[in-house]
Amino acid sequence: MSEQIKLTRTFALIGHGGSGKTSMAEAFLFNAKAVDRLGKVGDGTSVLDYEPEEVKRGASVSSAFGHYSFKKHSIHFIDTPGDDNFLYEAISSLRAVDGAIMVIDAIDGVKVQGEKVWRHLQEAGLPCLLAVNKMDRERADYDKACAMIPEILGIKPVLLQIPIGTGENFKGVVNLLTNKAYLFEADGGNKLTDIPADMADDVSLARETLIEDIAEAEDSLMERYLEGEELSAEDLAAALAKGVKERLFVPVACCAALKNFAVTPIMEFINQLLPSPEDRGPVMGVKPGGDEAVGRSPEENAPFCALVFKTVADPFAGRLSMLRVFSGKLKSDMQLYNPQKSAKERFNQLYQMTGKTTKPINEALPGDLIAIPKLKDTATGDTLCDEKNVIILPPLNPPASVISYAIAAKEKGDEEKMFAAINKLLEEDPTLRLERDPMTNEAILSGMGSVHIETTLERLRRKFNAEVQLKTPKVPYRETIKGKTRVQGRYKKQTGGKGQFGDTWLEIEPAGHGEGFIFVDEIVGGAIPRNFIPAVEKGIAEAMQKGVFAGYPMIDVKVHLVDGSYHAVDSSEMAFKVAGSLGFKKGTLQCKPTLLEPIMLLTVTVPEDAMGDVMGDISSRRGKVLGMEAKGNLQVISAHVPMAEVLTYQPELTSMTGGRGAFSMSMAHYEEAPGDVQAKIVEAFQASKGEDEE
Repeated sequence: MSEQIKLTRTFALIGHGGSGKTSMAEAFLFNAKAVDRLGKVGDGTSVLDYEPEEVKRGASVSSAFGHYSFKKHSIHFIDTPGDDNFLYEAISSLRAVDGAIMVIDAIDGVKVQGEKVWRHLQEAGLPCLLAVNKMDRERADYDKACAMIPEILGIKPVLLQIPIGTGENFKGVVNLLTNKAYLFEADGGNKLTDIPADMADDVSLARETLIEDIAEAEDSLMERYLEGEELSAEDLAAALAKGVKERLFVPVACCAALKNFAVTPIMEFINQLLPSPEDRGPVMGVKPGGDEAVGRSPEENAPFCALVFKTVADPFAGRLSMLRVFSGKLKSDMQLYNPQKSAKERFNQLYQMTGKTTKPINEALPGDLIAIPKLKDTATGDTLCDEKNVIILPPLNPPASVISYAIAAKEKGDEEKMFAAINKLLEEDPTLRLERDPMTNEAILSGMGSVHIETTLERLRRKFNAEVQLKTPKVPYRETIKGKTRVQGRYKKQTGGKGQFGDTWLEIEPAGHGEGFIFVDEIVGGAIPRNFIPAVEKGIAEAMQKGVFAGYPMIDVKVHLVDGSYHAVDSSEMAFKVAGSLGFKKGTLQCKPTLLEPIMLLTVTVPEDAMGDVMGDISSRRGKVLGMEAKGNLQVISAHVPMAEVLTYQPELTSMTGGRGAFSMSMAHYEEAPGDVQAKIVEAFQASKGEDEE
């Protein structure tokens, strides 16, 4: 195993929005002299939040990447957004790292977004350090924040530090591992000092608790401790690292990242406690075309294997593919193989990224995060590997979108530019969806929330000069009939010379559920010539596309063509097409037409204390609860709800659950709409017809 790989650390900064993740990452870069000044989010000088949308909002909206060297270790990190709208950025980043630092603030402790990403961290099986940030703020409370960790995250916190002072008086920390105190210096350094006398008892008690907690990770250490032996700082650090990597507990430190107070000790904990690629072990995948499992060890001489976990689109620089190297060595003159696309990829350059700065590098080893420009066929979630040793890593599966808008170009004639620009962003952001609704013919843009969509529009405007307007999507209602009738459809027109004549008799009745349109030719004795009958069917089919009752397409209708007449000279396909259409429209109004509304299968995951409110809200939306099941400390509610009632469900669920609820929905079926709903829609349709006629 390469010594360089052993000294590599790759982690993600995770936590709720506003906890100070980016400020901490900026301090890492500054303390390691990777940058020459301490960037700050608030004044727009952040190295990592460089996109104009991030500067404007003062918050991350996409993952940023950084690299630094510190005490012989090579460190790669991903600074992830904390807002729910960009949760997938954090989730996908967890596939590319070996551990995480979760940042919470000392005032509010663990917030909802942090709780959500923690669940994904646990599913990924990654070890974590926890940093209580903003210790310099008014109302900061280290003990209270730490007490929330087992309560909300369900894991044992092991306190590595005790703060010296809090709020404006936060001036140092006591390292319980070494039993030494440090005061902060302006350049991010820490000056060794005596443990304050008034803290001696608290420090002694906290250190005893720490030793007991750590000893639980190592049986031999526990025996020595119980026998009264003094355990060294080295023994404790080794057992602590073992416990962290085995996810027995989460070590906790504190800091004030914006002032660069106590960030350097956290950098040391990263080196000491987070796993190397070697500690993580082999990455598992499958061979193409089957389910046969295959692994790749994090060794320099192993066959090459990497995952493309993010794509960055730029109108000028082109496309950058972000890779995590899991095995083998990558050089800039290599050819890689993409097994998902059965494509060979050549490239000329490798980059290491810190913010938007790209630094050319000659090679990459396991644990490295790198960027490759302008890969032709490779997209986010693809595997790149050695063509002679093929492996496919598990794909990244974006969550279902939660909010949708109908979109249109602001200026006529700009549609092509708009769609081309959106397709560029789709390469970068797999949680965006763009599709044409075949029922309403609207272009639908879907995303993870209103802020996500708003940010997307800002990027379209800035990067591609594409102006887009949004509106609420139309509900794709359908019409059908409940009765039967026999009706004549007759078209006669004489204009001098050859006229037009078509005469049909139709019997109209409901078809079976899901049968669509059924046309039955029952003409006998040549009442209508055979060559005109397809025209009758076509006229009816076209009339069904825009129903006469409320203007929506019709479904599940059966039409029998039973009789008719023709004129040897004036009859034509066009005449019979019009006759069929006229007869169908007249007959539909005699068949008890009714309006069907789309019903969605809504699956809502909520904390138990919000279940009553959510179920009551579903009922108020004319929904029917189908069932509930427990999922850990959450409840999963399944319900059928009319689409019209959940077009704006996401912000309302967030409000009801304090941001702790999540949902997905899919089309279930159509049901007859209630009479009052039908009356409003039909009234609006008749009014619009009146306006058109005027």
